[in-house]
Amino acid sequence: MRPFGDNGFSRGDPIEWGSVLRIDEVSRALERCFDPLVHASALPDAARHAHHRAFIATHVGSGILALALLPLGFVFDDAFATLASVVLAIMGLEALVGLFVSRTGRIDSGYVLSALLLTMLASVVAVFTGGLSSFALVWFAVAPIEAALSNSRRVIAAAAAIGALGLAVVAGITHFGFLPQPVGIAVDGALASGAAAVVALVYAAMVAIRIETQHRDAERRARSVESRYRLLADTMIDVVTCHGADADVTFASPAVSRLLGVPPSALMGDGLFRRVHVADRPAYLTALSEAIYRGLSAVQFRLRRGDEGEPESWVWVETLLRRSEEAAAGFGGVVVAVTRDIEHRKAQEDEILKARQDAEAASFAKTRFLANVSHELRTPLNAIIGFSDILGQEMFGKFEFERHREYSRLIKDSGEHLLQVVNDILDMSKIEAGSFDVTPEPFDLKPVLDRCVQIMEPQAKQAGVTLRLDVEDNMPELVADRRACRQIILNLLSNAVKFTDRGGEVVCGARRDGRRIAFYVRDNGIGIAPEDLPRLGNPFVQADSGYDRRREGTGLGLSVVKGLAALHGGDMTIDSALGVGTTVTVSLPLNCDREATPIAVHKARAEAGQTFRAAKRA
Repeated sequence: MRPFGDNGFSRGDPIEWGSVLRIDEVSRALERCFDPLVHASALPDAARHAHHRAFIATHVGSGILALALLPLGFVFDDAFATLASVVLAIMGLEALVGLFVSRTGRIDSGYVLSALLLTMLASVVAVFTGGLSSFALVWFAVAPIEAALSNSRRVIAAAAAIGALGLAVVAGITHFGFLPQPVGIAVDGALASGAAAVVALVYAAMVAIRIETQHRDAERRARSVESRYRLLADTMIDVVTCHGADADVTFASPAVSRLLGVPPSALMGDGLFRRVHVADRPAYLTALSEAIYRGLSAVQFRLRRGDEGEPESWVWVETLLRRSEEAAAGFGGVVVAVTRDIEHRKAQEDEILKARQDAEAASFAKTRFLANVSHELRTPLNAIIGFSDILGQEMFGKFEFERHREYSRLIKDSGEHLLQVVNDILDMSKIEAGSFDVTPEPFDLKPVLDRCVQIMEPQAKQAGVTLRLDVEDNMPELVADRRACRQIILNLLSNAVKFTDRGGEVVCGARRDGRRIAFYVRDNGIGIAPEDLPRLGNPFVQADSGYDRRREGTGLGLSVVKGLAALHGGDMTIDSALGVGTTVTVSLPLNCDREATPIAVHKARAEAGQTFRAAKRA
């Protein structure tokens, strides 16, 4: 004993298993026996699966039944036995139609073939029972009626055309006198016609029942899907709304009360639009329009909380809008929107933005302070260097001890080194602060390179390094900042001499490279390890030498070179190998005034400042 609801036995007290089932339950139980015959293409869709199963069950079942009754036709006299056998054979072909749909999944073609067989059946019976006066003429309406189950106008039209063609064939045979001798039937004509009409009516009623069953199953599935989606909408934290083409709300989920403190009915019509902040309404309407015409859009805006008349309270939300299938099919501009509270995210973004602005302001303040301090250090350093040089030349008297002369030289060397560090820091600070002005002018690069080599010659001789100039002939003029280019070359030469051992060679050269000029400094010094190359060019970064010792310097030289090259729209590359040497190449456009646009200069300054700040934090 067990109770059943709508899908089992009738409602009421529990009943025994032996109770009578409803007819539709019996038919469904029989149809389920044909599940293995349903084509794989119909399996994912439950509605299509049920449709295929019902078609196959009906046609295979009726065809097998007709073939089983085929031997009974021979019980009658010769003429009627022939007609009965032909009719049962045609009906038996319905089993082949069902198997055709089972193997191919082409149910529309199956309906057309079934209409063809039914028309053949009606035509054969009509021809052998009096032509246009036959009781079987009413059967020609059966084929289009059954085709209605396909839910396809094309199939219905094809079935109607087949039925009309069959009727035309019967009319032609009757008109031209080709009718065979009518088969005698042991009932009068009126009774035969009535019986034929009853048969057609019963068949049509069965088709109508199948149509009603399909419609009822479709409604049940639609209600099930609707209930599932409504359950999702009711339990979601995010607000789900449906909008028409005029942006009015046609549905709002209960989550509205949690987000805005009002019932869903408050958002219906233009209620949601009236709650959108005035400044955000253009963006809101634009997003709705994009969703209708493009299919998908997203927008962030502010919504007012609470009822009208209460103090204004706004919440930031983010809405994802998507066009529904009806809109895509051309049945209206329906849009489904999912709205999420992003108040906490907005607060975090504001905090991050404020922290970033404060950090940039603090970094800028430190940079300006560093630049001012560096500037103030220059004056006493120049005095220290000048007076130590005067003492070293013994202009106001000889030193009593040789150690005094050595101390004077050390003071001068240390002052010059400190002045170079201060100059590098000041230049990097200017680049970061965006106050390093680039003034392009046309000039010949070779004299600048030659002058830089002359300036570095004393330092190179003291280190035992040979300096050589290698400039390509017929070099065009370079439009760039002459002072910046001279500083780039001096920094590169200073590094090369510093990291080249006694007896080595440093080459300073330039060549044309298409629409650019590349000047380089190459040495055969200690080289740089591959793992250190990516870090070079960052402020205060030095690579360890191949001899595992540190050289003097702050690591600002290459960073200044990189920043100055970027301000000209150029770049710096480093090629090096341990124990072989290093080549640093700076490539600049022929006309830096045209290539280094304000946007490029701003970007270069930003990149240089970001790199400088990262290095200081490290």
